[in-house]
Amino acid sequence: MSRTIRLMTLAPGHHHAALVQKQMHPEVHRRVYVYAPVGEDLIAHMSRITAFNQREADATSWELDVRAGSNYLERYLREQPGTAVVIAGRNRTKIDLILAAVSNAAHVLADKPWIINADDFDKLVEVQRQAELRDLLVLDMMTERFEVTTMLLRDIIGDRDIFGPLQAGTRDQPALTLESVHYLKKQVDGALLRRPAWWFDAEEAGVGLADVGTHLADLSMWLLFPEQSIDYRSDVRVFEANQWPTPVSREQFRELTGLDDYPPLLKNRCVSGDLLLYQGNGSIGLTLRGAHVRLAVSWDYEAPAGLQDTQEVTAHGMRAQVNVRPITTQQGGYRPELFVTAKDADDHGAMFAAVGRRCVAWQARFPGVSAVDLGSQIQIVVPDRFHTDHEQHFAAVFGEFLRYMRNPRRVPTWENANLLAKYYITTTAARLARQKQVA
Repeated sequence: MSRTIRLMTLAPGHHHAALVQKQMHPEVHRRVYVYAPVGEDLIAHMSRITAFNQREADATSWELDVRAGSNYLERYLREQPGTAVVIAGRNRTKIDLILAAVSNAAHVLADKPWIINADDFDKLVEVQRQAELRDLLVLDMMTERFEVTTMLLRDIIGDRDIFGPLQAGTRDQPALTLESVHYLKKQVDGALLRRPAWWFDAEEAGVGLADVGTHLADLSMWLLFPEQSIDYRSDVRVFEANQWPTPVSREQFRELTGLDDYPPLLKNRCVSGDLLLYQGNGSIGLTLRGAHVRLAVSWDYEAPAGLQDTQEVTAHGMRAQVNVRPITTQQGGYRPELFVTAKDADDHGAMFAAVGRRCVAWQARFPGVSAVDLGSQIQIVVPDRFHTDHEQHFAAVFGEFLRYMRNPRRVPTWENANLLAKYYITTTAARLARQKQVA
């Protein structure tokens, strides 16, 4: 691989396409080639990169070579001036762009979700086949793996002295619960995020189960069965799925998109009365190798002061319950913290000692991590410098992508199996929930 990577961006339509470029990287050439149709999605992407270049602190110096037009894909396939392509835009056609890029011998870093319908599952399999044939890297932007409390949680689940064996759980009391709360109105890089109108269309963007649900499905395997391949045909059973809408008023839609009214396509598909019904909320009940798991996604309009998108995780072992949840900071904001509770209150002292030993083992990676005895539970305190936000996680994902690009064969085999498994979970759940709504 050349020491200087020539990066390309294909049909950017989501702000995640720009967040990959929030920081410069010594291996990546400053000139980035952008292939896209002319329109608001392209303008928004260019504006975000411009903002990175013009910020006062740590400004970037990207040069955008924009090659826009209705024939953007044909031109990209003909010219392909780079070696790696970033794809983060409209979800319905994303898998077709990924497949085109891989078939044209480019490494791909693509935002979730790659597919939103079960009918496209075969294309996902073909992407993996083409990548293997051409010795190429195709990587999903799984940013949530880089949240420090999630990494520590994974280690604790694997520590038999603390967690014990995993409980199988039941439908009503699952072994693992992951709940993700998001907000439509949010700040990205210090500015109000303008959402494109298509983002609210389930046919174009997918329902919440198929979109944000991808992160939760990925983490469920990553936490419970680290570095193990999950076979979607034998290890996964999706037995329940539900979805329900978040109502968005005309005034709220105007604030989120900058548009005065709902476009005709949204009026036909998503508007009831005077409200747009965004299909962002949902829950999934499934088993992974017999362990019960519950995944839940919800969207509200705006977060309370100081709160951003949050994720809460609860896992049950035979010895302990482990929980990640947001708590209030001294500055008045919120951040995730990790708690351990012994299943047997008489075991609390021994549990605290075991957690202390785990903290000692963490010092090489996370110096300063410590345990605090709160009486009924144990809090694992993480120094401020290790708490990074969602935007910073994209730099970690991009760094991982560049490392794997040097040798795509170093990507663990379980990644490919679990990519199929997580999209089997999300698309199966989306289909079940849709059938339930129709019925």
